[in-house]
Amino acid sequence: MLDRIDARRIAIIKPSALGDIVHSLPVLTALRTRFPAARITWVVNSGYESLLTGHPDLTDTLPFDRGAFKGRRAFATAWSFAAELRRRRFDLVIDMQGLLRSGLMAWASGAPVRVGFRNAREGSRYMYTHKLASPRAHAVDRMWAVAEAFGVGHLSKTFRVPLQPGELIAARNELASLPRPWIAVAVGAKWLTKRWPVAHFAELLTRAQAHFGGSAVFVGASDDIALSQEVIASLRGPALNLAGKTSLPRLAATLSLADVMVGNDTGPLHLGAALGRPCVAPYTCTRVVRHGPYQQAANCVETTVACGGSYLKKCGNMICMPELTADRLWPRLAETLDTWQRTHSSRSA
Repeated sequence: MLDRIDARRIAIIKPSALGDIVHSLPVLTALRTRFPAARITWVVNSGYESLLTGHPDLTDTLPFDRGAFKGRRAFATAWSFAAELRRRRFDLVIDMQGLLRSGLMAWASGAPVRVGFRNAREGSRYMYTHKLASPRAHAVDRMWAVAEAFGVGHLSKTFRVPLQPGELIAARNELASLPRPWIAVAVGAKWLTKRWPVAHFAELLTRAQAHFGGSAVFVGASDDIALSQEVIASLRGPALNLAGKTSLPRLAATLSLADVMVGNDTGPLHLGAALGRPCVAPYTCTRVVRHGPYQQAANCVETTVACGGSYLKKCGNMICMPELTADRLWPRLAETLDTWQRTHSSRSA
């Protein structure tokens, strides 16, 4: 049925987080092909709105401040936002988040067609008029079930990340004095169970610089500044700490210029993969098959401990961290940098 409907005003609800938004980008492009004349709006947490600014397949965004939905004014804020959703008169709403808040947004929109996943959590599935099966697959492929439902699943999955010209120029100027290869590094993670030890990062990057030269460029949130600086203190080669200093557009511009990305299972890693950067990553509490940098599973290394891939945000054991050593990641990084070196040398000749 969905492959035959028409829609003029479409809302995609995928508020957060960075990696999840990135994983959903191919669906946006597929929907634009399916509905070339439609107005497509992305409902997004205001903290991530700038990543979508200028997207060629998007008409506009509808941002909201998650914090405003808490405290004394929570009801008034929710009422006002629901009124804005209704004012826009969406005839199709697709909830790709699948939580209570996003489900309520879909319902509050008043759209006659509200699409979500059958296994959506917190009761959100009861807000939909159409429920889709969610395959046990990579996050990108799970989201792609939306494209399949609307009859455009045969298209290739295309990641379009808007890059602002001014940010590209600024990022290029910032990196210009650093020797290549430029190795983008993300040492942080909100989950402690995803956070590969600083000492492992230091050992891996020390080897990389000893064998291939180049510079380590650290990215991430303000919470990652100290962790990044700790790694930098152990390096002998050039390094630049941009953690906490880049907007999302600048982060995207910086990663688009990187020669390789090394990081935990977090937003910057997935953004780097979407930008076509080769990625090398350790995986402790999550699984590569579900949340690895898309189509780059070969460059990721999982822990071999029995509780690996547990998806626990907190753990009193953390035996995966000493087991997943820099030695295990080094062959993947060395191969990636060797490929870059050979390609770069042939272009310079």
